[in-house]
Parts: sequence; structure tokens; C-alpha cells
Amino acid sequence: MSGPGKPSTARPGGGAVARLSLLTRVGWGGTLLLAPRAVLRRLGRPSGPAVATLRILGARHLVQAAVLARHPVPAVFGLGAGVDGVHALTTAALAAVDRPQRRIALGDGAIAVALMTLDLWTARAPAAKGR
Repeated sequence: MSGPGKPSTARPGGGAVARLSLLTRVGWGGTLLLAPRAVLRRLGRPSGPAVATLRILGARHLVQAAVLARHPVPAVFGLGAGVDGVHALTTAALAAVDRPQRRIALGDGAIAVALMTLDLWTARAPAAKGR
């Protein structure tokens, strides 16, 4: 039972939003992991460190999607939103100090904010009846 100070274990009510979050996360994570150079050619420069960074971020998104799919409860979606919030802040910092990587950092940061928003929506949606 959840209450003040206790995380909710009820299933989130934002089923369609949760699915959208998971599908978006898997798609973006898979793209970053498998085709980072294609992303970089569109938004930045495909340097070795940038390719490696995008692959790591892609793997992080896929792991996060797996955790969210395995444990689709509000508390886990809320934690995932926090991870995406930190990610968005780090991309904003990168954009501020690294002009050559600014476009890719801002693009990836925008996706992190979108995923954060979807996960917050899912975490806060009332639980559906009968789950």
C-alpha cells in the first residue's frame, strides 16, 4: 500500500503514454547504439568520442526501457524521469561549452525532455481500474 513516504506500486494509468515512452525509448536507443554515425552526420560531427558516447547513451536507453517494461509502476517511471532530467541537464551543459557538438547535444536533450515528460505523465496518471 502506498502512502506518504512510500513509493506507489500500483500500475500506472497512462497505458498508451507508457507504451509511447517505451517505443520511443527503444527506437531512439537502438538508433544511437546501432547507427550513431548516421545521427551524428545529420546533427553534428562523427568523431570517435561522440560515436562512443552515443552508443553508451543508446545502451542506457535500452536498459531503461527494459526496466520500465519489466516494472511498469509509477515509482519506476518517476525514477526514469529523473534519469532523463539529469541527462537533459548534462546535454544543456555540453551545448553551452562545446560549440561543435551543440546541435547533437540540444537534439538529444530535447528527446530526453520528451521522454522525461512521458514518464512523468505515466507516473502521475491515475491507475486504471482492474489492473
